[in-house]
Amino acid sequence: MERKSTFDLIYDVVRQIPRGKVASYGQVAALAGNAHWARVVGYALHVNPDPDGIPCYRVVTKDGRPSSAFAFGGENRQVELLLADGVRFEDGHVVMEEFAWQPLPPDDGGYYL
Repeated sequence: MERKSTFDLIYDVVRQIPRGKVASYGQVAALAGNAHWARVVGYALHVNPDPDGIPCYRVVTKDGRPSSAFAFGGENRQVELLLADGVRFEDGHVVMEEFAWQPLPPDDGGYYL
């Protein structure tokens, strides 16, 4: 069986972020297999091969700020896409208490990936 690349593991996680929710770079990194990959998540999303199928705009900083380097139209476009998803902002950042994605662990204690 072929092993998935780091970017593919990251994309698998990002595909699961539901409409109306966001995840932080660090959260995506941890769910993809290594909590130290937060910068790698940024690199992967910057070269996202399928922006329609891999909703990279749903990934924000740990304090809910959109990316100033959002590759698919800039920070304003990322905010527009999140607003269209129903995500609410206060003072320029996502209200993380309300919109942070909390994936449910399966019965074995691991995460769905």
